[in-house]
Amino acid sequence: MVLLTMIAQVADGLPLAASMQDDEQSGRDLQHYQSQAKQLCRKLNAQSPNRCTLEAGVMSFHYIIEHGVCYLALCEAVFPKKLVFAYLEELQNEFNELHGKKVPIVSRPYSFIEFDMYIQKTKKHYVDSRTRRNLGSINTELQGVQRIMVANIEEVLQRGEALSALDSKASNLSSLSKKYRSDAKYLNIRSTYAKIAAGAVFFITLIVYVRFWWI
Repeated sequence: MVLLTMIAQVADGLPLAASMQDDEQSGRDLQHYQSQAKQLCRKLNAQSPNRCTLEAGVMSFHYIIEHGVCYLALCEAVFPKKLVFAYLEELQNEFNELHGKKVPIVSRPYSFIEFDMYIQKTKKHYVDSRTRRNLGSINTELQGVQRIMVANIEEVLQRGEALSALDSKASNLSSLSKKYRSDAKYLNIRSTYAKIAAGAVFFITLIVYVRFWWI
């Protein structure tokens, strides 16, 4: 279930629109998560990964970034990742179509608060069990959902790092992994050559021995 949705500028974290489930409806106090969502939006920059999942205990934050705007949702951790990213993609398409050209010139928070009506309508569509079953049967993956970076919300917020730092660390780990594989391949080749050379030396020694001692 989608409990909170926030749309914000990446450049300065300015909230553009938001929608939150009532505490009575959700059975949870969402103020803490709303605060975390605002902090998270302020940490984003142009180098942040454009798709990310941040674990928050029994909840998870998911976001996408398109055209300098972040679309963020808070869901129960068991909510299917493919569905929440489909939901965010749908919001992004509609919001960009309606307000995309106005985003760079706004300076007032929640300038597009009326977009809440579309958020609510779309959210109901994705909560509906029949819709979830139909979407769950779609075989296509949303631009590599399997490759979406996963981090922990508390670690990100407490460290005070921009999310771009996490992306850089992930890239560094990938580079180190590639270097390790390359080094291992090089060592295997050297080992093979060494075995061939040893065999050649033995063979030549055997020929010399036979020639001088048996002829």
